[in-house]
Amino acid sequence: MSERMRKIFNMVAPGTALYDGLENILRARTGGLIVVGDTPEMMEIVNGGFRLDAEFTPAAVYELAKMDGAIILSENVDRIMYANATLNPDPDIPSRETGLRHSTAERVSKMTGQLIIAISQRRSVITVYYGHTRYVMRDIGVVLAKANQALQTMANYRDSLVKALTNLTALEFIEEVTSVDVARVVQRYELMRRVGEEVSDYIAELGSEGRLVKIQADEVVSGMSEEVLFVTMDYMPDGGQPEAEELMDEIAGWAIDEVLDLATLCRALTQNPSATLESSMSPRGYRALSKISRLPLSVIGNVVEGFGSLKAIRNATVEELDEIEGIGEVRARAVREGLARLRDQVVRDLVI
Repeated sequence: MSERMRKIFNMVAPGTALYDGLENILRARTGGLIVVGDTPEMMEIVNGGFRLDAEFTPAAVYELAKMDGAIILSENVDRIMYANATLNPDPDIPSRETGLRHSTAERVSKMTGQLIIAISQRRSVITVYYGHTRYVMRDIGVVLAKANQALQTMANYRDSLVKALTNLTALEFIEEVTSVDVARVVQRYELMRRVGEEVSDYIAELGSEGRLVKIQADEVVSGMSEEVLFVTMDYMPDGGQPEAEELMDEIAGWAIDEVLDLATLCRALTQNPSATLESSMSPRGYRALSKISRLPLSVIGNVVEGFGSLKAIRNATVEELDEIEGIGEVRARAVREGLARLRDQVVRDLVI
């Protein structure tokens, strides 16, 4: 969602005082034209009406909308500056609207860059104009239904991602990882993330009505970005955190067809244009070590740098691990025991 749309929803989403006023006007079927911002550019095209400079309340806006003219609010929507005003935008500015109220709103917004809201008396529709952006506000029930549907899709992708991660961990311990196993993890995460963006858009539009959806969405994505970042760090040829984050950002900008193509993902992850889905891969051990409690990322980095691969870390003795900076005997034993427990757990759950 663009910053422009987020600003619109911050002003007119459920839970805001302005939304309450718009709902009152909509139910009363009086129609209305509301301008947000009494800037000098705006006031140059305002004629007539009367100055109020009164505190903004939903009830006051509702009553003033019974008059034909526009209501002009302050920039931060805390004052009603003018009522029953006439707006005279440049008639040469193109407008797609046919009704006088809506065409005026569109031209004024394009001319001044201000937020203009037109409430249709006949159709009971609220249309928001912000510069060259036009948005028709949807019924909250419709938006909520779409949000819940997207949330379910997001949860399904998470389930698929968890399954792919479990498979990957098990394959790492039996040393049978191929590039397609890694690519499948990144693909599932990216699909989940994209649906999550869609859910975030619905949450912004729902305003105060989207609190429960946000809680559920946060629970679905919890911990997944860190997990997949470690996967990327494990398998990139130069798998430092900045490089892994850069690759994830790059994939986020891909077209959906590229994300769905596992071969394209394999080539990106291996940074090898000739890589195939069956290419063998070996993890460094970032993700496996991250599952051992109270092991800081800096220490994990030292262990990976010292041994180079998960296999070497697993085969290392307590004494060899103890030589790594930041480990010590207690952590060395914790690493060996933790990796052994992790292996026993995931191999039992292996899904081929």
